[in-house]
Amino acid sequence: MGKFNDLDLNRWKELEIWTDSLWIISGRDKTGKHNGFYHGNFIPQIPHQLILRYSKKNDVVFDPFLGSGTTAYEAEVLNRNFIGIDIQKKLVDYVKKNIEPKNNFSNLVAGDSTKIETFDKVKETLKNNKKKNIQLAILHPPYADIIKFSDFKNDLSNADSLKDFLDKFSNVLKNTIEILENSRYLAIVIGDVYKAGKWIPLGFYCMNEAQKLGLTLKSIIVKNMAGNRAKQNKEGIWRYRALSSDYYIFKHEYIFLFKKN
Repeated sequence: MGKFNDLDLNRWKELEIWTDSLWIISGRDKTGKHNGFYHGNFIPQIPHQLILRYSKKNDVVFDPFLGSGTTAYEAEVLNRNFIGIDIQKKLVDYVKKNIEPKNNFSNLVAGDSTKIETFDKVKETLKNNKKKNIQLAILHPPYADIIKFSDFKNDLSNADSLKDFLDKFSNVLKNTIEILENSRYLAIVIGDVYKAGKWIPLGFYCMNEAQKLGLTLKSIIVKNMAGNRAKQNKEGIWRYRALSSDYYIFKHEYIFLFKKN
């Protein structure tokens, strides 16, 4: 058994855990509470794999960009405790209605993940449940200003510039690292953007922010973007646009896996 998971390595051949750095996923899991209504969500298979690989039952999984609750639902199914934050109260309220923890706690906070005050509420939740730290953090931030998710000034999707976005994202990382247990893991799920005729390696900029804060990079996983909502039923149009220009079509995003020393 690993120190950071419950996997039975005596039955390692039977484990449905992906160990390659290339994840080809044909479509999103729509079972259970997952319905994919929210434009900014990510496919449930990602948190499912990360939670199984990098946490144990009754550990605390944390998501500072709760969104429509993808990670929350996977944590619930896999018998993990969960704490989530989102700047949009309506999303927090929506997920709260769907969460029905039995043997584990789940606490959702409406607030700004860049602020220390918001994380004070997270620390209070940990204390009330006799926990000192979180054991796994999964971050799926907005891809800068590609999609506007709210009208809140501090919403990362409303950042004034790339620098402003990275500064805000770094604050979220700092707050998360403070509550993350030593020798445990943090994952960033992010893609790149194409803007003003330039490919902007947003994923690697975010990776760099984590490294600057002392996290150790353990893996870079490349995941295909099958079923991307912006490209659904428009493959021909995107192919024509690519051929008539000088760029390639986005077909991947990244999962950066870090360890806190």
